Amino acid sequence: MLTRLMRTFLRPYAGRITILVLLLVAQTAGNLYLPNLNADIIDGGVVTGNLHYILHTGLWMLILTLAIGVFAIIGIYWASRVSMGAGADIRQAIFTRVQDFSARDMNTFGTASLITRNTNDVQQIQIFLQMALTMMVIAPIMSVGGVIMAIHEGATLSTLLLVAVPIMAIFIGAVMIRVIPRFRSMQRKIDRINQVLREQITGVRVIRAFVRNDAESDRFAVANADLTATALSVNRVFALALPVMMMILNLSSVAVIWFGGRLVSENVMPIGNLTAFLTYILQILISVMMAVMVAILLPRAAASAERIEQVLDTAPAVTDPTTPIAPSRSDGLVRLDGVSFAYPGSERPVLDALRVDFEPGQTSAIIGGTGSGKTTLLNLIPRFFDVTAGTVLVNGVDVRDQELESLWSSIGLVPQAAYLFSGTVASNLRFGRPDATDAELWRALEIAQARDFVATMPGGLDAPIDQGGTNVSGGQRQRLSIARALVKKPSVYLFDDCFSALDAATDARLREALREEVSDATVVIVAQRVSTIMHAERIVVLDDGRIVGVGTHDDLLASCDPYREIVISQLGEEAVR
Repeated sequence: MLTRLMRTFLRPYAGRITILVLLLVAQTAGNLYLPNLNADIIDGGVVTGNLHYILHTGLWMLILTLAIGVFAIIGIYWASRVSMGAGADIRQAIFTRVQDFSARDMNTFGTASLITRNTNDVQQIQIFLQMALTMMVIAPIMSVGGVIMAIHEGATLSTLLLVAVPIMAIFIGAVMIRVIPRFRSMQRKIDRINQVLREQITGVRVIRAFVRNDAESDRFAVANADLTATALSVNRVFALALPVMMMILNLSSVAVIWFGGRLVSENVMPIGNLTAFLTYILQILISVMMAVMVAILLPRAAASAERIEQVLDTAPAVTDPTTPIAPSRSDGLVRLDGVSFAYPGSERPVLDALRVDFEPGQTSAIIGGTGSGKTTLLNLIPRFFDVTAGTVLVNGVDVRDQELESLWSSIGLVPQAAYLFSGTVASNLRFGRPDATDAELWRALEIAQARDFVATMPGGLDAPIDQGGTNVSGGQRQRLSIARALVKKPSVYLFDDCFSALDAATDARLREALREEVSDATVVIVAQRVSTIMHAERIVVLDDGRIVGVGTHDDLLASCDPYREIVISQLGEEAVR
């Protein structure tokens, strides 16, 4: 998974990576040549007392060291640019794919998990890339080059490498086997802690109202302790790894000095060669340790890449058709022809064989008991879900045959849970039509009965709105959401129980102003209150996913028992006499 992800997102940076590799090769070559120069100074200058040779060779060492420093700085800069750029591209790819997800796809992953995948998981990839683009290039060159140079300086001592390197490799492999499953578990537990935290922040009022503070604190403590325990178990392994690696490094140095000292005393090896050989041994083992540092990040990066690929490889359940059909008219006619819908795994359909037209220039209402399928029916019109059977036609064309953006552009939706975005009143109202004028915004606010309270807000249209609209009341959020749909001026308006927070007088004024403003459009209202929809030209009554009545308020009182029961439960017996 990690290899495929890197191959995909590093391709645009191939040129920069090439420059980076060349810089790192030059840097590593310089580091490998420095011990050789040091050996020359000892054997050709210090031992013989040749000061000129020492100064001349030392000057070359100084120049080479400065060049290596410059190469290192430039290399780190390019590695940072590549890793951060690739991380930004991955985040963008995840965001774009999630934007295409249907409600069913969103439920598959969950909000908390998607947030973690687009933040923490991408961050793990970025950190790994930053290290890999530097250390993973340097380490193999340093190792191979160090072995060659070590053999050149002292072939006899080079047999020590046959002991030290395999021991280090076996130990690294054992560490990786233990930590890879734990890193996968850590990412899942980060998902869990994000989910708990998100629920407690968004549901803080409910928690306080039901006096569940202690219980929720305990729930968070359990998730936190679980993540902490897993992280500690991983860190214990790494806490053992570093001392063991240093022990192998130091014992190797002792062995080199021990055996090399005997060779020097027997005049088999010059003292300068022994010094260079010791440096090469250290470089080889340090390069292995550098590889270990990257290998430490590899399991977590691999686990994160797997989670990211799961999102990117998920084909959205709702997609644009291969050969879209553009409607020849835009009158706003909505037709449900034998529509049935069932959620995955459900025993029976939520909606069953619905046939009804919502005509332009007419206000249609949908009413029914809780769980009767009202909101589900409304969500089928903008194709948030695909029908299980039958067809939904908007402007005479099946919604599955239309481009999604074209379909959505003809629909103004006010959802059941009114949601506002952080910004200003104006930015929220222009969400569907950025070129709307201030006059059009005030007109929409006036129709939605929101002009008065917006005018009193500091800044008016430029008044700030917090994320989710938490700095305005529920009724104000609903009216601003309605105004947002009105600014868009679509041919179809879908109002999903968005009048519930309004008082009766405001509700009546809003519906009256709405009737005059959208007289040519198709208006579909889902409501629980009979008073909201009793004046609609057509009322559709749903009961257990089926249409049990269609008509005006008076017609349904005379012919539809479920509707009569709803009216009596809300308005009393007098309302049906």
